[in-house]
Amino acid sequence: MATPYIDPYQIDHYQPTDLDPHRNTQEARRRVLELAAFMKREEAGEATHPRSRGTASGHAIDLFLALLQDRLPVWRRVLDDLMYLVGKGRVSENLLPIARAGIDYYCEVQAAALPAFTSPSVTVRFREAMRDSDIGPMSEIVPLTAYLAAEQRAGRLSPDVVPVASARLLLAGCFSHAYYETLLGADDFLPSRDDVAEEIVRELRLELRQA
Repeated sequence: MATPYIDPYQIDHYQPTDLDPHRNTQEARRRVLELAAFMKREEAGEATHPRSRGTASGHAIDLFLALLQDRLPVWRRVLDDLMYLVGKGRVSENLLPIARAGIDYYCEVQAAALPAFTSPSVTVRFREAMRDSDIGPMSEIVPLTAYLAAEQRAGRLSPDVVPVASARLLLAGCFSHAYYETLLGADDFLPSRDDVAEEIVRELRLELRQA
């Protein structure tokens, strides 16, 4: 299940013609299934207090993994499809639905993860499984970095932009809002997801300034 590390700075080869959205979607789903199988296998081998099927904790873990299997492939495809937008429209307009989709994805995943990861042993197993998988943070950073780098080569982004740093900042902004919304609830205390998505993209200051 191990996959090689991908350096997000070396993404010139990442082109739309290389993408097979259906294959990538199926691969992401398969990786989540492998992760679930790994966690269950490790759990069965524990000498003490294995998770009993049907318990609240076990049910929460199963729900989280089922949600991840459903949502992660869709999120990965949204990011992969960005490469088809290179040179089209405005970069900020292309990124706005990405930021909104990212917030939605992280909100759903975090809401399911909170009740699932109440046991240190479950958390450790999940970390171990993620180390040998390609569904970690890098799988999100690489396609977004590739898109930004392609737009920069096309002269549509400021030469001062660092694509991988901007990709990380966009995703971090989405994750941060999702964390606070999961913790505090979506009410008047926090700005709307649409407003946050616009702010994240605007504050990246990616596009060339008009003379």
